[in-house]
This record gives sequence, C-alpha cells and structure tokens, in this order.
Amino acid sequence: MTTSERWTFITNHGLVLSFIFRNPRSTAREIANHIGVTERTTHKIISDLEITGYIERRKEGRSNVYRVNPSLPLRHHTKQDVMIDELLEALTTKDELGLLIE
Repeated sequence: MTTSERWTFITNHGLVLSFIFRNPRSTAREIANHIGVTERTTHKIISDLEITGYIERRKEGRSNVYRVNPSLPLRHHTKQDVMIDELLEALTTKDELGLLIE
C-alpha cells in the first residue's frame, strides 16, 4: 500500500463522533471494530471528545449512553464557522438520516 492509499479526509476523532451520533448506545469495542482502531485508541478519542464538550456520557446501568453536542464548531482554526451538525449531516447517508429522524 502506498502512502497516498493510506490517508483519509476524516480523522479517527471525526469517525468516532459520527459513529456515536448514529449509535449512542454503542460500546467502545463496537466503535473500535467499526472504525478499525484499537479499543484503547477509541477510549482515548471518547475521552478527548468528552473533555472538549463534543459528547456527553451518562451511565445507564452498566452501559454508557452518549449524546453529541451538534452546536459546537469544528476545531480547526480555518473551519470554526462550520458546526458539528453540518459535519455529521455530511457524514450521514440518506438511509441513516431517515432512521435517525423516525
């Protein structure tokens, strides 16, 4: 695999955020398996997202339930006029959007 085949436009943080948005009751293992990173990396990303306010985590029994804060801006200084909800909308397929609205 060449260098140009390895990079993607969306970071692991963006992928985890998008997955949590669509699957708020998912486990770190489920997220890690879907994204293709380790569970440890997933826990670190979830912690980063929680500390910066992009997600909230609450306990329900032994499980976590997440909520994404869609009104925060993207973190890059050149894209702070773009809100998280716009990114999530762009990363959500029409089929997924229909399921989220119902």
